[in-house]
Amino acid sequence: MATNAKPFVWYELTTTDTSAAQAFYGKVFGWDARDSGLPGMKYLLLSAASVELGGMLSLADAGCDTATPPFWLGYIGSDDVDKDTARVKAAGGKVHSEPADIPGIGRFAVVADPHGASFVLFRGAATDQMPAAAPAYTPGHIGWRELHAGNGEEAFAFYAEMFGWTKAEAMDMGPLGIYQIYAINGESAGGMMTKMADTPAPMWLYYVCVDDIDAAVTRAKDAGGKQLLETHEVPGGMWISQFLDPQGAMFAMVGPRR
Repeated sequence: MATNAKPFVWYELTTTDTSAAQAFYGKVFGWDARDSGLPGMKYLLLSAASVELGGMLSLADAGCDTATPPFWLGYIGSDDVDKDTARVKAAGGKVHSEPADIPGIGRFAVVADPHGASFVLFRGAATDQMPAAAPAYTPGHIGWRELHAGNGEEAFAFYAEMFGWTKAEAMDMGPLGIYQIYAINGESAGGMMTKMADTPAPMWLYYVCVDDIDAAVTRAKDAGGKQLLETHEVPGGMWISQFLDPQGAMFAMVGPRR
């Protein structure tokens, strides 16, 4: 069992309207947001029950083209961002943003795996400590990270080599292929599968934990979210649903049915 595998440490929403997105996620998940104080841009820090989980910024502040749809990005911990960026390149991945420093915060690079699913490499500054993660399946925090890959087996090999992730259970979904659960330091952290034909491009999808799936789905609909996947049960007695937020960013939720 790998004990030094690199986990996800941060989640970031880039959107067209930070005020509207802040209101939406606050209503659905109870998230609070505060200004980070970073110079030259408005970067909001998101938290659930006073524990930070991620950030939010506008497409303009991120330097994205105005035609870019809103999106979520996951940050994966790195001991050496420059070295890992070079490893991503060598493995056939793409670098969207070369390594750079966030003064007083850390060093990062925006990259993509060989099939095009994007993520961020991140190393904290000074103490080299990553943001503290909430206990598994804490309501309001992201508890499952799902890769809709260009090729599931090839994707797993890439992330295993890059970050030390290991295989856990594998579920045969018939015509949809194999859903491979992966573990980080011995704990199941998410799943990978070859994307369905109607999924436009490989992507990571992040599931927020809720304590009542039906109540959370109702809140999301009432707040203007668009349900993409009807609520259904998954192994382990949990239920999931997938949504677009009002600005168009895709997210998902997981929790019990009360």
